[in-house]
Amino acid sequence: MKIYNLFPRLAGPFADWGPHLQRAALMGFDWVFVNPIQQPGRSASLYSIADYFSINKDLLKPRARLSSENQVRAMVKEAQAHGLSMMIDLVINHCAIDSNLVKQHPEWFVRHGGKVANPFCVEADGNKVIWYDLAQFDYEDSPDREGLVQYCLELIEYLVGLGFRGFRCDAAYQIPQDIWRRLIEGVRKRHPDTVFVAETLGCSPEQTLATAGAGFDAIFNSSKWWDFNGDWLLKQYDLTREVVPSISFPESHDTERLYCETGDNANAMRQRYLFSALFSAGVMIPIGFEYGFRSRLDVVNTQPDQWEGINIDLTHYIAQINRIKDTYPVFQSEGPIERLDASNPAVLLLHKKHPAGKGEALLALNKDPWNRQHLYVEDLYRHIRTPGPLIDASPEWPMDFLPTPFEFELGPGMGRILVTTP
Repeated sequence: MKIYNLFPRLAGPFADWGPHLQRAALMGFDWVFVNPIQQPGRSASLYSIADYFSINKDLLKPRARLSSENQVRAMVKEAQAHGLSMMIDLVINHCAIDSNLVKQHPEWFVRHGGKVANPFCVEADGNKVIWYDLAQFDYEDSPDREGLVQYCLELIEYLVGLGFRGFRCDAAYQIPQDIWRRLIEGVRKRHPDTVFVAETLGCSPEQTLATAGAGFDAIFNSSKWWDFNGDWLLKQYDLTREVVPSISFPESHDTERLYCETGDNANAMRQRYLFSALFSAGVMIPIGFEYGFRSRLDVVNTQPDQWEGINIDLTHYIAQINRIKDTYPVFQSEGPIERLDASNPAVLLLHKKHPAGKGEALLALNKDPWNRQHLYVEDLYRHIRTPGPLIDASPEWPMDFLPTPFEFELGPGMGRILVTTP
């Protein structure tokens, strides 16, 4: 999946989404993921849902002839006309603390000291963050566990009825595997093509592996935080790749904007998209990445009038990389990845092989987004397992002939993409 995250608070009413959908399609994305569109509670956070069966009023066109649900369906129909499938956040590990569900079904919630429990996380520095606007569902000990599961099934059916055929399952690892199996299997009996993607960031690789085994079609990996050194990412990738495909992203709605993080470095933006798109089977960017937006997306405060001007225009480059991904099956796979010795420590050299033998790739990436680096490989063909020839599929300055030894002056952050064909 090549996913474009259309953030509702920045995009505004559904009727205004047309240009964003068209741009996503022109860049070669085939899925559009939207964060929750249901009515939030008092905190106004997209992820603090008060009414799961009502559409967020901020996303509706005032005085429209269409009902709220039909405004969603019209947007989905427009996306489909561009060849895009729609995916939405499925937030069922918690709801808004002021949701009527808390009063109507108190038995559905975790309680501490007689009070409804708030979800929390412990950050890397040990700081505990509690979300006081949320109430945590109880899938372990609820006396009406079955009623809660049936409610979730009704919710998914409602969203499928609006036109969504994919679900990004928020904090999936916090819900027991047997619950996910029931939900996924139950939905697929009626809608066999429905896609479920597990959001597993922040949990251990072992938790990720356990969650993936519940029937998910994909998970999100942690490649965004890899500095191109060390072995932890490759080990994590190898742990799950034979169980479930993964999705990389250079930034997300939960992170700072990469353009800011890199000091407004366009080369770093291109470097990270190339790596993200070719590392794993799937890739995702949030709205605005393609234009180098600086303002972090906020689930409460972001507004359509905060749309920024174009700082850089990466739309053509992203489209190029997506075409490369579409052309060569090795980049659509979770095949084994091996780091090779490079003569220059500032250059990352990776070998990736399709698990079913549909091609190999050598990826040389300049880790340094500020300076040129020299790449030298004594014998390219020593690093591939099948007869060549190798083809230079690089988006910048592709070579018709690959000499041996191979030398190239990599521009700042530049990647060379060398592939074999099946």
